[in-house]
Amino acid sequence: MNKNLLNTGIQEYILKINDADIMSVLLKKPLFTAVTNKEIVEQVIARNKCRTKLPTWYQTSNIYYPNKRSLEQTSSEITARYKAEIIHGNSLADLTGGFGVDAYFFSLKFENVVHCEIDKGLSEITSYNFKILGRNNITCLAVDGMAFLKATETHFDWIYVDPSRRHDHKGKVFRLEDCTPNVPEHIELLFQKSKNILLKTSPLLDFAAGIDALRHVKQIYVVAVNNDVKELLWVMEKDFADDVEIKTIHFKKSIREYFGFNRSEEANAVATYALPLAYLYEPNAAIMKSGAFKSVAKYYNLAKLHEHTHLYTANELIDFPGRRFRIEGVFSYKGDEFRHLGIRKANITTRNFKDSVAGIRKKFKISEGGDIYLFFCLTMKGTSAVIQCSQL
Repeated sequence: MNKNLLNTGIQEYILKINDADIMSVLLKKPLFTAVTNKEIVEQVIARNKCRTKLPTWYQTSNIYYPNKRSLEQTSSEITARYKAEIIHGNSLADLTGGFGVDAYFFSLKFENVVHCEIDKGLSEITSYNFKILGRNNITCLAVDGMAFLKATETHFDWIYVDPSRRHDHKGKVFRLEDCTPNVPEHIELLFQKSKNILLKTSPLLDFAAGIDALRHVKQIYVVAVNNDVKELLWVMEKDFADDVEIKTIHFKKSIREYFGFNRSEEANAVATYALPLAYLYEPNAAIMKSGAFKSVAKYYNLAKLHEHTHLYTANELIDFPGRRFRIEGVFSYKGDEFRHLGIRKANITTRNFKDSVAGIRKKFKISEGGDIYLFFCLTMKGTSAVIQCSQL
């Protein structure tokens, strides 16, 4: 951490060239004696990356930004804020602190937060930024989180872990056993220091595999932003052995879409089926990841188009956590029925269908965009169909 970057003149220059051609800065002669042009450019690039991901940091003066990798790995502000909404208590230990975005929002709800970060340079940067942000109830320790846990006598209300998903030999990973730290391997130690554990994992982690490896899983949160699943949050409670509750949250512009169910409910639910009716419903990405394919149909009184086609239909227009469409027509994929419509521009989605979107576009010479929405799928009769819709 080069503290000279925080000098008033340098900070003013960083703000001044915020939207300028940074390559020209690199090619200039040294602008300041205490810092290099490269260091200045790195701060500018990092700050720009925070514009939408971390607006609190972006809008605060004199923030010191870490390297690109640290920013890429950190939670977004919207997902970090949500984590702080679902747990509460007086004390929390963040064992994998990183740039401290999660710890910052936890500190707004907890009286005391411990931030562990093994990278001393990143720990120094984060500690400095917390002071700038006015968070004086966070203790930053430049240590390995698991080593800290073994040594401390403190019992925390909550422990938070966001394991690194980069393996030295395997590259990017998502299996819990391949991440650092290996949470299943340390589960007993974690529960010695807290009754409650919050774990963040990749959206790719399989629910059954995670529940089997972690044990004591009470809740799983599926968090999506703009129809893109960002993370899974696993709430573990010591000795919990009941049915797992799954909650989905989708941040869509200024609204939130929620849907929740228990695993046993999904396993025992019975779906009804129908051919396309007046309206078509497509669940958001969080629900799709959660596997609530029968539960969502039962809750909203919708019919599925096919057991493995996760699209839903009804004659009534209802509020729904996902996209809603008015069905304009249903056509057979075989033969020339659809081709004769002469559609040349449309938004295409495939569900439980043999051909890819790219293949369909090429076959029918359909460009992307416009107001027409086409769903290529199998119906309850097992036939390939094209459903033409307009979005509501």
